[in-house]
Amino acid sequence: MRDQYYAEITPELLALAKKSEMVGTIPPDLYSAYDVKKGLRDINGKGVVAGLTDISRVNGKKRGENGEDIPCEGELFYRGFNINDLVDGFTGEDRFGFEEITYLLLAGSLPGPEQLDQFAQMLRNYQRQLPSHFVRDIIMNAPSSDIMNVLARSVLTLYSFDDQADDISIPNVMRQCLQLISMMPLISVYGYHIYQHYYLGKSLYINNPKQDLSFSENLLHILRKDGQFSPLEAKLLDLCLVLHMEHGGGNNSSFTTHVVSSSGSDTYSVFAASLGSLKGPRHGGANIKVVGMMDELKKTVRDWKDEDEVASFLQQLLSRNAFDHSGLIYGMGHAVYSLSDPRAVLLKSYAASLSREKGMRDEYDLYCLVEKLAPQIISRNARIYKGVSANVDFYSGFVYHMLSLPTELYTPLFAIARSVGWSAHRIEELTNHGKIIRPAYVSICSDETYVPLGKR
Repeated sequence: MRDQYYAEITPELLALAKKSEMVGTIPPDLYSAYDVKKGLRDINGKGVVAGLTDISRVNGKKRGENGEDIPCEGELFYRGFNINDLVDGFTGEDRFGFEEITYLLLAGSLPGPEQLDQFAQMLRNYQRQLPSHFVRDIIMNAPSSDIMNVLARSVLTLYSFDDQADDISIPNVMRQCLQLISMMPLISVYGYHIYQHYYLGKSLYINNPKQDLSFSENLLHILRKDGQFSPLEAKLLDLCLVLHMEHGGGNNSSFTTHVVSSSGSDTYSVFAASLGSLKGPRHGGANIKVVGMMDELKKTVRDWKDEDEVASFLQQLLSRNAFDHSGLIYGMGHAVYSLSDPRAVLLKSYAASLSREKGMRDEYDLYCLVEKLAPQIISRNARIYKGVSANVDFYSGFVYHMLSLPTELYTPLFAIARSVGWSAHRIEELTNHGKIIRPAYVSICSDETYVPLGKR
C-alpha cells in the first residue's frame, strides 16, 4: 500500500484550533435578532428565493383557499413533465431512460427517435475518449478509498487535456458537459477497482465500455468482473440514475453550480466544486447512512415482523442510543416534500420486483415497516411543521445493496446522475448572463485597537 501523508496534531496546533473555534462561535439568538435565515431557510424550512430556473420543479405543498400552504403528495417535474409520466413512458415501452431524459434536461424538449439515437451515440463516443494513459497516470498514480475525491481530482486534471478549457461559450460548455457526463462512470468505477487492488489486495481488472450497451448497462458491465447483469438490474439502475438527475436549483450542489458558474469559472472547476458539495453526508451520502442504520436494525431486532420491536429500535435511534448516536432516522423527511417523495414512491415499486428476483423479500418488507413506523415515532418526539415521509435515499441505498453495488460507489452514482442537472444549471446560468452570486452577511465583530507586538 502507498505511504499515507499525515501531519501530526501538535499541542500548538490544537490550541490554535480551539481559539479559532471559540472566536468563530456565534450566539444562536443573533440569527433571529438580525432576521438571518440560517441555511437560507426560514424557521418553517421554506427556502429563501435565490433565483429562477426553467429546468425542474419540486412541489411539496399546495395553496389553500385562504392562501395558506397545505402539505400534499410530492411532485417532481423535469422541464414541465411529471417524473411519473416520464418513467411510465420509457418503462412502458421497455426502453432505457437515461439518454432520453438527459436530452430533455439539456435541450428542453423530448427527442424524436432519430434525435435520441444520435444523442445516445454521441454519449457513447465521448465515453471512449478518456485521454491516453489517463487511468494509469492519473487514477492509478494516487489511489484513494474515497471515490468522490478521485472524481474531483480527475475532473480537475481533465482541464489540462482540453485546449479550450476556459472557453465558456455555450457550444463549448455543452461539449465539455457531455464529455464529463460520459466519462464520470469510467473514472468512478476504475477508481474503485484501483482502490480495491492497492488498498485491499484484490485482483485488478479494467473492462472497456461497449458500443452496443446503454449508459446503465455499460456502468454494470465495467463494474463487474464478468461484465454480466440481468435486464431488471440494468433497468432499475437506469431508473435510479433518472430519478437522481435533477432536483431544482436550490439543492446544495446545484446551487454550488450556479455560484461558481456566475464567477465565470471553467466547467471543470464548476464540476469539482459541485462534487465537493455532493460528497457531504447531509447531501449525497445519506443513502450510505440508511444502509448502515438498517444493517444495525437487522442485527439488533430478532423478529423483523414485530412492530413493537422495530418501533423500539427506532425510538433508540431518536434517543441517540443506537447506530451513530446522531438522533436521526436516516432516509426520513425532506426539506421540500411533506407527505411523500415521488422518487421514493417510484423506487419502492421497482424495489419490490428486484427483491423477489434476489430472494430478499424479507428485507423489503422490513424497509416498508420502517417507512410506516418512523413518521409516527418522529411526530411523537418532535414538533413537525409538515409531514415526514421516506425520501429517495431510503430506498436507493436498498436498491444499490440488492444490485450488489459497493457502498464506496453509492455517492459517486448520485454524482454521475446529478452531473446532468449540473450541466443544465451551468448552461442556464451562463445563458442568462447573471451577476456574480454574492449574498450579504451581517458582521457582528466589534472594532478593536491595534496594540504593538512588544506590548501584547
